[in-house]
Amino acid sequence: MNVGRLVKRAKKGNKEALLQLVMAEKDRYYRLALTYMGNPHDAMDAMEDMIVTLYETIDQLQKEDAFYSWSNTILVNRCKRMLSKQQKLIHAKEWNEEETNRYSTLIDPFIQREQHLDIMRLLDHLNEQQKEAIQLKYFHDLDYQTIANMTNVSVGTVKSRVFQGLKKLREHIGGDYHE
Repeated sequence: MNVGRLVKRAKKGNKEALLQLVMAEKDRYYRLALTYMGNPHDAMDAMEDMIVTLYETIDQLQKEDAFYSWSNTILVNRCKRMLSKQQKLIHAKEWNEEETNRYSTLIDPFIQREQHLDIMRLLDHLNEQQKEAIQLKYFHDLDYQTIANMTNVSVGTVKSRVFQGLKKLREHIGGDYHE
């Protein structure tokens, strides 16, 4: 799939090209939305809003190859806007466990559940910015620049949040592990 070519076609009004771009990364979009929204229904609503926004603003995209970074940023902004409207924060411990398990590695379900709960309990010791940065970095395998773009902060701030969050986690568990 040639992203640049599909984006150029989408900019000319080709809905099918935009659909191909979105469908190629639909699982990744869903996991990202689920991280923020905490439940499948709200995650799907955020994705729908993102798709409408993409369709309406695709002509504003300057670099065709940056489509996925741009669309991820739009999705995160949609999620944050929805959460602020709902006036609630979704903590990682409130994730729908069934959805989370769908994307986890294939290991014993009991061990998997225990590990999931341990991670969620540990993340509760971080502030929201540190938790967000660590989730995007390690749960979604995003690079620092992409996270910076999505959260509207500098790369240095993202690195600092990840570093300080990991440091706080190490102190909490009493380990000397270094990244």
